[in-house]
Amino acid sequence: MGEEPRRRGGNQERLFDCCWVMIVGTLCCWPSCVREGSAARVGYRGSRLQASKAQCSFLRCWDPLQSWGIVDKLMRLALLLLVLLACCVLLGPVVVPIAEVRGTLPVEQLADPDSLFTDVGGLEVHYKVVDGDGRTIVLLHGFAASVFSWRKVMSPLEEMGNVVAFDRPAFGLTERPMPGEWQIENPYSPEAQAKLTVALMDELGVEKAVLVGHSAGGSIALLTALTHPDRVEALVLEDASVYENSGIPEWMRPLLRTPPMDRIGPLFVRTITIWGEAAIRTAWDDPDKITLELISGYKKPLQAENWDKALWQLVLASHPLDLEERLTEVSVPTLVITGERDRIVAARNSERVAGELPGSRLVVIPDCGHVPHEECPDVFLQSVTDFLAELP
Repeated sequence: MGEEPRRRGGNQERLFDCCWVMIVGTLCCWPSCVREGSAARVGYRGSRLQASKAQCSFLRCWDPLQSWGIVDKLMRLALLLLVLLACCVLLGPVVVPIAEVRGTLPVEQLADPDSLFTDVGGLEVHYKVVDGDGRTIVLLHGFAASVFSWRKVMSPLEEMGNVVAFDRPAFGLTERPMPGEWQIENPYSPEAQAKLTVALMDELGVEKAVLVGHSAGGSIALLTALTHPDRVEALVLEDASVYENSGIPEWMRPLLRTPPMDRIGPLFVRTITIWGEAAIRTAWDDPDKITLELISGYKKPLQAENWDKALWQLVLASHPLDLEERLTEVSVPTLVITGERDRIVAARNSERVAGELPGSRLVVIPDCGHVPHEECPDVFLQSVTDFLAELP
């Protein structure tokens, strides 16, 4: 008689413990248990749960709970908790305010003395010009760069013609429209950037141009030559990203375009302020050539209004271009340049591009990384001027 209360109390404690074990265990282990080929196989048929209890430790409480008739209730509770957790993750960003980037400035306050702006199809484009004689050379920068990256080669290139460098949408000081503000085409898409290149040429009265594209700018230059072959005199593809996959997988796009991701997406790209300097050091072969002025120049556009939101829109608009399948269609003279020690776009990829482009020329710059026009400007300039001198 004296032991009965203790026995019942022990059962109650055991029930309580097992309930929590089941809830936590179901939340943590159930997804892995139901996967085909996982350590435990769980199948739910009506109200019965079949499991390999020896392979899923939290099921050691299964038998008493099943005998007490609360297995189904615990499973429903666990699934309800999962649903509630998912709702918090998905709806939380919609409800909780996300702070804007502090310290941003209008682009006019960030402009250089030689900065120029022009309206191109409703988009205010920032560009710089060095006047020369003869042909026009248009420079297209890479990801997270701007016209600043061409500072060492613009003036020397004037010996070969007029030089134009502009900030691609989402970068530099070019206008950053938000969804709903553009009328026809998303300006951040690769196709729109190729059209913008030609539209800027129209605005400046340029009939044909030599396009010099670096990294992601190389893919835009190549796309422009494919879609507007009559407007491109020649190509210079510098460490161009042709075979590298760009954009996000198609199966992820519906998720990334949900209202919660519209709000938290810019938070992800803000991390460039954390890893950006490390990326610069990866792009250079010789870190001693990286100066405070260089780092400051790359960071300057991150003071522009809406830089984070625009960069997120660029991520959403990017997609594989399959340019490697169209290389044989390129009909203009092409110079392919690569740094021998490029750690971002491997030199072998540029060598492959040169091998597949009809009549192209390849220059591999030794002891140089991903940005020859900045790290090894003298060799870069000599290669480009020799190439341009041979054009008709």
